[in-house]
Amino acid sequence: MTLLPHPVVGGAFDSPVTPGTGWPDDPATAATPVARDADDVRRLAADADLAGLEARVSVCAACPRLVQWREDVARDKRASFADQPYWGRPIPGWGDPDPSLLVVGLAPAANGGNRTGRIFTGDPSADWIFASLHRTGWATQPGSEHAGDGQRLLGARMVATVRCAPPDNKPTVVERDTCAPWIAAELALLPSVRAVVALGAFGWNGAVRSLVAAGAPAPARRPRFGHGEEVRLGDVTLLGCYHPSPHNTYTGRLTADMTDAVLERARALTRPGV
Repeated sequence: MTLLPHPVVGGAFDSPVTPGTGWPDDPATAATPVARDADDVRRLAADADLAGLEARVSVCAACPRLVQWREDVARDKRASFADQPYWGRPIPGWGDPDPSLLVVGLAPAANGGNRTGRIFTGDPSADWIFASLHRTGWATQPGSEHAGDGQRLLGARMVATVRCAPPDNKPTVVERDTCAPWIAAELALLPSVRAVVALGAFGWNGAVRSLVAAGAPAPARRPRFGHGEEVRLGDVTLLGCYHPSPHNTYTGRLTADMTDAVLERARALTRPGV
């Protein structure tokens, strides 16, 4: 096994990273309980506070295909990151523990969050969304390169509906449903959230399911995703945003102004009295 230094804090880490060995913002220790199947996920998600939930998410091993994929990517690194250790574990929610805004996406990128250990960090999609979060006052820095880089979210939090990087960015329905109790439990622990920005249709559908699982009233019909669409679910307003994938941003389907407008709308919705 080859140990490599973290790009920000140095040290020596294996890939995937062993819990409790000093990786920045690693919430887990060697004693953190590990979910091995869907029943374990439901049980471990049900009785944790936010810090405990983050730790349990970060060591989950309930989906064998996803475990194999994320760890294979971590060991057989992309050439441009061959000198870096890869996190190679599930990605917990990250940001303000008392947020008014929650940003929801599909899953970590194989060489993005799966490498850096932070959701929406280390790839072009992350560059796009963090730049917009900074312009609209939700983030302290215009980019996020790696866990430990000093980035902070202000009144906002980020989470993925599926916590492991999936092959071809396509989790199966079983994998999606196995992972679902993690985000539902997280939403239940975030009563301050008033706006949810969903990135892409998968994030939108996952957010609807998760909000309902966390106690919001179920809509009479499934809300349709669209950029700038809004739907009220209990105390929370769900906002749609096209996913900031290179395909969408390079073609102009999603512009910086369009992204900023959604996050500015979220700001308006989270003001007291709204």
